[in-house]
Order: sequence, then structure tokens, then C-alpha cells
Amino acid sequence: MDLSLLKLFLPVILTFILGILITPGLTNIFYKYKLWKKVARKENKIDENVPVNKFGVRPGDVSLEFQKINNASEELKTPRVGGMVIWLSIALCAGLLFLLAEFFPNVATQKINFVSKNQTLLPFLALILGALWGLADDLLCSFVSKGKFSNGFPGKIMFAFVAIVGAIFGFWFFHKLGMNSISVPFLNTTLFLGSFFIPFFILVTLGVFSSGVIDGIDGLAGGVMATVFASYATIAFFQNQIDIAAFSAVVAGAILAFLWFNIPPARFYMGETGMLALTLTLTVIAFLTDQVLLLPIIGFPLFFTSLSSFLQIISKKLYGPNGRIFRVAPVHHHFEAIGWSRAKITMRYWIISVVFAISGIVIALL
Repeated sequence: MDLSLLKLFLPVILTFILGILITPGLTNIFYKYKLWKKVARKENKIDENVPVNKFGVRPGDVSLEFQKINNASEELKTPRVGGMVIWLSIALCAGLLFLLAEFFPNVATQKINFVSKNQTLLPFLALILGALWGLADDLLCSFVSKGKFSNGFPGKIMFAFVAIVGAIFGFWFFHKLGMNSISVPFLNTTLFLGSFFIPFFILVTLGVFSSGVIDGIDGLAGGVMATVFASYATIAFFQNQIDIAAFSAVVAGAILAFLWFNIPPARFYMGETGMLALTLTLTVIAFLTDQVLLLPIIGFPLFFTSLSSFLQIISKKLYGPNGRIFRVAPVHHHFEAIGWSRAKITMRYWIISVVFAISGIVIALL
């Protein structure tokens, strides 16, 4: 067997097994320390004198509409730090393979070790930064029941953190790796950005981070994210960036282990410790493979879900509460509101994710 293929698949299997094995112990810790939200989202007061809009909903009662489809009792008793399964299993797999290569050096052990300074140091760093900051956010939700931190870090603080991380990585790519342009799909050319590369990196980082709103239904985010990382693993493999390919595949394997326990009824939610880690890592990998402009295609469900929230906000700003495009945003909650089951929404998201991921891979390899 080609050792490159062995390097791609063996770590994936190992990560998946490790994720399955560590989950029971982690679950006990999650429930023992009650690592779930302590404050549910509140309903707005409704003015009965205000006429209903085209959805039959009065302006101001959006949260009430959301409460109809949201099970608050589950939210307040289900741990939200399940993303730890993902990054801990990745860390364990990487650590084991690294130690094997160090203490039992031979062609096989050194080949399957995907930890490298040149290719996987930056994705690892992004994963760790996102995981730790996200964990801090989740723990605030779990242990703070009053004040502005009862739902984690305020949005401005989260966006500031992501922007700063994006700026640091953008600076590194620009000054240390010498990247100042990006590949343009279909045209087989590059777009020179020069010093605008860093602001562009920040913008993409914030955009991918915003797609974290997809984590709203059991199994939805996990299935989509696993597909996206598997796609970039395929692209990196054909670019002969084998370590990046292996790392991306390992992330997909870790997500599948998480997904094993996240399908309805979920044993835990991914939380910010998972979603922030994955979105930051995805951004870095997209730039390392020079396929960042394919992100909206490969990760179409992420892009469209984020876009739905943005369009909803803009529509309300321009036309008032009656001008909402969706009954509830993000769009997967709109589908819930019109009567789709959560299973139907999740399955169709997965199908769409696979179709667009394959399309993105084909475009990247043309």
C-alpha cells in the first residue's frame, strides 16, 4: 500500500476510535459538573395592537416564534462542551503518532506522523486557540447565571477575538510565508492582493466564524463540517500536501466520533469549544491549500446559513420587523418553523453538503 494513503486513513481510524473511547469518561464529567446553559433565552413582550406580518407573526415576537421550535428544557440540561471530544481526540492521535515516530523510528512510523512544522503547525495552533477560547465561553454559560456573561462572552468580545486571531495569522501568512495572492477558481489564475491580503484574511476568518450559527440542530453542524474537512483533505492530498491532508482527514474523523453521540437525542452539544476551533482551523487550511475562494462552494451550507442571518438583519433594518425574509433565522430554524422535522432538515443539509463538496473538489482539481 502507498504509505501516503496509509498516512491519510490510519490516523483517521485511530482518531475516530480514540474519540469513541474517551467520550464516556468526558460525558460523566460533563454531567457531573452540569456543563450546560443556566439561563434560557427569554421571550420578548408582545404588543397585541401591532398587526401580524406575512408570516402571521407580530413584530417583536421573534423569540416567541423561536420558543415554539426550541426545547428550552433540553437546552438547560444538555452539556454544551461536546466539542472537547473533537479536539482532544485529535490531540491524542497526533501525540501518539508523534511519540511513535520519536521512540520507534522507522519508515512506517515516520511516514504516518503528520505533525510537521511546515504544514500542520498553523492548523494545530488555530485549533488550540479556538478550542480554549471557546471552552472559556462555554464555561461562562455553565457557571455564570447572572450578568452580561451569563450567555458567554458578549458578541463584540467574540468578534474582537476572532478578528485579532485572523490578523495574527494573516500577518504570518503575508510576512513569513510570503502569501500575497489567492487562486481564482475557473480562471486558472491568481488575484494579487498585496498588503490587502491581511484584511482579506481577517474578513474570511470572521465570515467563517459567523457560519457557526449552523450549530442549532442535533447532528447538523457535525455532518456538514465533517464533509467540508474531508473535501479539503482530498484537495490537499492531490496537491501533495500530505500532512495537511492527513490533518484535515483526522479532523473529519474526530467530528464523526463526536457525531456518533450528537445525533438525536444528543448526549451533548458541540458548543463554542468545538465550533470556534473548527471554523478557525478551516480558515487556515483553506488558505494553506490556496482554495479559499472555494469555501462558499465546498462549505455551501455554512455560507448559506450565515448569509440567511445576515439577510434577515439587513431586511429588518431596511423594511422594519414586517420585512423579515425568513420566519426565523438562521434558515434551518425557518424550516423548523414551517413544519419540517429536525431529521429531515439535517438529512437534506447533509445531502446538499456532499453535493457541493464534491463540486468544489472537482473545480479545485481542474
